Amino acid sequence: MKSMANKIAIFDSTLRDGAQAEGISFSVEDKLKIVKTLDEFGVAYIEAGNPGSNPKDLEFFERVKKLNLSNAKIAAFGSTRRRGISVEEDSNVKSLLSADTPVVVIFGKSWDFHVTDIIKTSLEENLEMIKDTLRFFKEKGKEVIFDAEHFFDGYKANPEYAMAALSAAVEGGADCIVLCETNGGAFPNEVYEITKKVVEAFEVPVGIHPHNDGGMAVANAIMAVEAGAIQVQGTFIGFGERCGNVNLSTVIGNLQLKKNFDCIPKEQMCTLTQTARRIAEIANVSLSDRMPYVGKSAFAHKGGMHIDGVSKASHSFEHINPELVGNERRFLMSEVAGRSTILSKIQKVNPNVTKDSPETKEIIDRLKELEHLGYQFEGAESTFELIIRKQLGKYRPFFELDHFKIIGEHPAGNEDFSSSAMIKVNVDGQVEITAAEGDGPVNALDKALRKALEVFYPALKEVHLTDYKVRVLDTKEATAAKVRVLIESTDGEDIWTTVGVSTDIIEASWIALVDSIEYKLIKDIEKKFKPYL
Repeated sequence: MKSMANKIAIFDSTLRDGAQAEGISFSVEDKLKIVKTLDEFGVAYIEAGNPGSNPKDLEFFERVKKLNLSNAKIAAFGSTRRRGISVEEDSNVKSLLSADTPVVVIFGKSWDFHVTDIIKTSLEENLEMIKDTLRFFKEKGKEVIFDAEHFFDGYKANPEYAMAALSAAVEGGADCIVLCETNGGAFPNEVYEITKKVVEAFEVPVGIHPHNDGGMAVANAIMAVEAGAIQVQGTFIGFGERCGNVNLSTVIGNLQLKKNFDCIPKEQMCTLTQTARRIAEIANVSLSDRMPYVGKSAFAHKGGMHIDGVSKASHSFEHINPELVGNERRFLMSEVAGRSTILSKIQKVNPNVTKDSPETKEIIDRLKELEHLGYQFEGAESTFELIIRKQLGKYRPFFELDHFKIIGEHPAGNEDFSSSAMIKVNVDGQVEITAAEGDGPVNALDKALRKALEVFYPALKEVHLTDYKVRVLDTKEATAAKVRVLIESTDGEDIWTTVGVSTDIIEASWIALVDSIEYKLIKDIEKKFKPYL
């Protein structure tokens, strides 16, 4: 079946495939938040896992029914009936039915080796298992999607049997047959050629489900669509078992912006970056800076020639306008960036400053002074923006520190915390004293500071650290060496990095922590009241 009106159905499996990634564990609340986020973004399907796998999933399916979704259909996922029993007796089938979702995804074997050596049944029985299970759910009024597991390996090993598995699914009433590139090792040309043969052989819609073990999942998804597939299954930011599933944020950007397919509502494309960061936040993973379209470095420029080119014509070094996906262009502060980069940063705070203004020279002199002390502003533009504000008189402190105290200890037994911090701050004459425990002195200090300031600035409850780096600057000084601390923070939508330098790692961390909090508060004010000060 050929592509219909350039419409591609985006099928997100973050809740199941994503949960199979190393280090990922979703609570029921996490899953519901991801469902809401994906639905608002406009994906067509959200695969929610197997309702019979554990009590957590059972609770999720009960609660997700109560959500009023605008765009997405919820799908339950499970296997064909087991060999040797009727479909009505199969416990997995019963649990799928009890989930009461409008869509059911059934996976079945399409590689003869898996049939005979893994699930150990006959080739004929496997085909009956596929047909029986799909027919059962179609008769129950469900939209049924068949995931042909290991299809490309199966096709290369025994094309007749792989196609017979698809025929069994179609005979059972499949609304869509999805070709799973389960081992992630196929090449784009193979995916194109095999997908094209399937599209030409069947009248039902065809989908693609690529994995990234060979680093080609996105290319494989694009080539499958070029061959006529009209559904793409993957996880929104690419995490999953082993090397992950296809990254849907990249696929959507490529298909919708480059190939003119309709993947999501057009007005939602500008929220692509925000959606990716929100899902990373819920999953408690760091979004790769170098991720296409949505990464922090996706539109970052460092070389002076590149910066000059982008300043004159953005498309000279950028494949799209970053605003199309809700990202932003960044000119990195470095020894190769040049004076124009510094001026562009200054003009973000005060557009009236020119390269000949005395303020420009003062800021450049201050920058050189700080770099001599060990500061580095590449990747820490938030701290540099605060320096500009201070030099231009566009800054006021949000709090004053009275004092803090760190207590370190060696935890006994199974105690989780190794440090505690007590802090006293003053906000407009009001004093707040609080304490917190943490995994190390910096973590304890961070918790105590935010705990104290949340009384005055509730928005800080949304903020937490996502990365913490320490670099020793002058190793010859041994334990008296200066250290540079970089802290990356997020509020679930934006990401920013700040820097602090000192011979005391706690003080360096404190400097970066304060900058992080003040940057967040300034940006919140700017969003409500422009311009700030």
